[in-house]
Amino acid sequence: MALLREPLLAAARSDRLRRLTERSALTRPVVNRFIAGSSEDDALRTTAELVGDGLSVTLDFLGEDTTSVEQAAETVRAYRSVLAALASAGLAASAEVSVKLSAIGQALPGDGEKIALEGARQICQAAAAAGTTVTCDMEDHTTTDSTLAIVAELRADFPWVGAVLQAYLKRTEGDCRDLSGPGSRIRLCKGAYAEPESVAFTGTAVDESYRRCLRVLFAGQGYPMVASHDPNMIAAARSLVAQHDRAPDSYEFQMLYGIRPTEQRALAAAGNRMRVYVPDGEEWYGYFMRRLAERPANLAFFLRSLATKK
Repeated sequence: MALLREPLLAAARSDRLRRLTERSALTRPVVNRFIAGSSEDDALRTTAELVGDGLSVTLDFLGEDTTSVEQAAETVRAYRSVLAALASAGLAASAEVSVKLSAIGQALPGDGEKIALEGARQICQAAAAAGTTVTCDMEDHTTTDSTLAIVAELRADFPWVGAVLQAYLKRTEGDCRDLSGPGSRIRLCKGAYAEPESVAFTGTAVDESYRRCLRVLFAGQGYPMVASHDPNMIAAARSLVAQHDRAPDSYEFQMLYGIRPTEQRALAAAGNRMRVYVPDGEEWYGYFMRRLAERPANLAFFLRSLATKK
């Protein structure tokens, strides 16, 4: 399945394949299993169902590589709206949002970073008013420094802002050390983008890096968010929980919506906070294809989940 990674990532960038996939009657039932829907109502309904099952949620309004200031502003508006709706529905205590900075203008020419920072501030203000938090997603390695700089700016006023680090990048263990201080919320994932070998590990070295990064985060004073479907990584994290005598509210597990739902509920039932990453919105195609390509193991989990719904 490793041979499928590059073709799937190429497919994620193909407008022609996107159009074919979106029009296919065969595709929609598959997508519905892993995407909450295209509207705010869909996001709220799915969130309420998951919270009712004892799970926490992070909502991702899909859309990235924004090409205009107007598009960035509309994405910010959508986040502010869903945060207000979460508060009104009494769901904010169990649901936060995840934001890709490219969706709110980071890559726009000229003032892109400034536009993204201002948009992120507005989203954080809406989250604070709702009584919840925000996590800034990470994208390809060329955005890492910019994203972490924006997170640092946001944390001056909103110290609870979370950041995502990707274990397949060779720099990440050092970033974990830098960001493992008191109150720091770090989501550790393996990584979902095609990266050059000069900056990224491949194969089993990714798992080794993930374990090292876990050790740094759990030994630190921050709040680790273990984003993995890999049973070996989950077992490693649970061992570190015991080793460092971590309280149940000092860490959490995270998995994607629709993948290993039975294991998600089992982790929650065992007393762990289990947060489900729920994507929502019309711009689902690129997200969906990258999740298929992310890692050979995750592709296997996806196929197994599709077949068994477990």
